Amino acid sequence: MTGPATPQRDRIHLSSPDVGRREEELVGEAIRSGWIAPLGPMVDEFERRMAERCGRRHAVALSSGTAALHLSLLNVGATAGTVVVVPTMTFAATANAVAYTGAEPVFVDCDPVTGNLDPQLLDEALTSLRDSGDDVVAVVPVDLMGRCADYTRIAAVCAEHATPVVSDAAEALGATHAGRPAGSFGLAAAVSFNGNKIMTTSGGGMLLTDDAPFADRARYLSTQARQPAVHYEHTEIGYNYRLSNVLAALGVAQLERLDAMIGRRRALRERYADLFADVAGVRVFQRDGDGADNCWLSAVLVEPGTAGWDVDDLRRALDEHDIESRPLWKPMHQQPVFAGARSFLHGAADRLFATGLALPSGSVLTPAQTQRVTTVVDEFLAARR
Repeated sequence: MTGPATPQRDRIHLSSPDVGRREEELVGEAIRSGWIAPLGPMVDEFERRMAERCGRRHAVALSSGTAALHLSLLNVGATAGTVVVVPTMTFAATANAVAYTGAEPVFVDCDPVTGNLDPQLLDEALTSLRDSGDDVVAVVPVDLMGRCADYTRIAAVCAEHATPVVSDAAEALGATHAGRPAGSFGLAAAVSFNGNKIMTTSGGGMLLTDDAPFADRARYLSTQARQPAVHYEHTEIGYNYRLSNVLAALGVAQLERLDAMIGRRRALRERYADLFADVAGVRVFQRDGDGADNCWLSAVLVEPGTAGWDVDDLRRALDEHDIESRPLWKPMHQQPVFAGARSFLHGAADRLFATGLALPSGSVLTPAQTQRVTTVVDEFLAARR
């Protein structure tokens, strides 16, 4: 005879969606309106509000941030025989969007403190590529983990090389650089509303630009490149990339709550900073100067020789208590799918990947869940002092 079943502890995730009554209210409104298919009044409203929030003239609601990058790169002329420069320290979607166009992604290393594209190395890479006769059609800086890239320096470098900037702001909505919001930089920018992002529409993204023809072209391509005829007429390849009206309703509600959600993530960042303040060999990643960040994910960097333990030790301890954590992005130049890709490296991304661990950072975490995380970390640290 067996005893009573052991209760299953709820797993604490890295960054779960934060939705509530306002989202339910607006989704219900969208359903009752009859606008269930892509496009509709909620899409129009979401685009208007996002453009205003990001300081842009135009916004195009799409099925993903990757779609926004893909269309932006097509618009700047990315195709077979061209090159797009991408940070090696990023999620695969940035490089994948380049590959969709047929262009060649060339990877550049990151600043060791911020994890964002290194402007000096970017300058060296663009100079080398131009000297080699490569047709570089765009640079795609990535706003890593909620911190804007150094667009002041990157824009100057790209201007000198006459190369457009397409900003991958997928992780940074609500952050700023030099007083300007994420999504406002470059000829165009892409933001993401994936389920784990700072705000979500389940799946979705947005292309942001100040260029009206650029936005019009993206809208056209995102609706299967349909010509204005009474029948279905197509003169070029298009894509099914538009956002649904129902999901846009989620976005409108989430955008209303964005600042509050950022505030809760920032509070978690502060708690981790206190937790590791006196631990030798450990620092909170991007902690310095993070007042303009959205704190999408908070991570620690661990030097094993000083700390006496490494990130895998901490990850396993957390996992034993059903708490999710994750290494920082594995650099693109290390990914098998991009083996052999040209890269300009100095080792910073490799070191961040080897020593970094992202901790639960979601705005939906309850006080009890937050306490559970900090207790497990405290016990882990105490056992190694």
